Amino acid sequence: MKVLAVIPARYASTRFPGKPLALLGGKPIIDYAYTVAAHTPGIAAAVVATDDERIFSHVKETFGEGSVMMTSDSHRSGTDRCGEVVAALERQGCGFDVVINLQGDEPFVTAAQLQLLASCFENPQTSIATLKTRIRSKEELFSPNNVKVVCAATDNALYFSRQAIPFRRDVEAGKWLDEGEYFKHVGIYAFRPEVLAKVCVMPQSGLETSEKLEQLRWLEAGYTIAVRETAAANIGIDTPADLEAAECELRKMNEEKQ
Repeated sequence: MKVLAVIPARYASTRFPGKPLALLGGKPIIDYAYTVAAHTPGIAAAVVATDDERIFSHVKETFGEGSVMMTSDSHRSGTDRCGEVVAALERQGCGFDVVINLQGDEPFVTAAQLQLLASCFENPQTSIATLKTRIRSKEELFSPNNVKVVCAATDNALYFSRQAIPFRRDVEAGKWLDEGEYFKHVGIYAFRPEVLAKVCVMPQSGLETSEKLEQLRWLEAGYTIAVRETAAANIGIDTPADLEAAECELRKMNEEKQ
């Protein structure tokens, strides 16, 4: 199974302009995701997909030719940016069996997580896969910034929401975690290339527009999304405040290694 990791990286973030090149532990955020993807056993190639010359130049100078590709600045999501990269590589005769969409603002992603995601495609029925991690605090559970997921007994996603799901009708909200398991979605996806090409041209759906979650478009279209649990709770960086939290986490990790 030949796996490609594509790392979308946009400079013009509304909440954090220039985020991929912001420094974490003395090096740009984008370096972390690329380094893990490029050195994960089982991943054949890793490519940063950007629409900005500053990111393009940095990645090329740091990691070499073939590590980065310029893409359109009109994409509505990182998934669409991944689709452009895969289409370009296929035109060059480079085909892949699985494509991982790894956001460039996930500096704490692990090789084990990427391998777990890729392993979902050992099942020939899998078309899309993603990860989840257990929620352990009320703050996590009720924050709309944390996307929650509920799954069927088959480990396929039933629904994703910014609200806490499932709702517990006869239990006060403060005790929901005592009554059952809740899971946060870890926003890393993997696709069969032909499925990626199809979801990239789908119009936005009603549920997607409501929750601002693109994966709901895929569910509404009838695709199944395989979900696997990871113990690691990644810190995504969306704002400067998130970067401060990531710096604290990185210092803690480095101290534990010493």
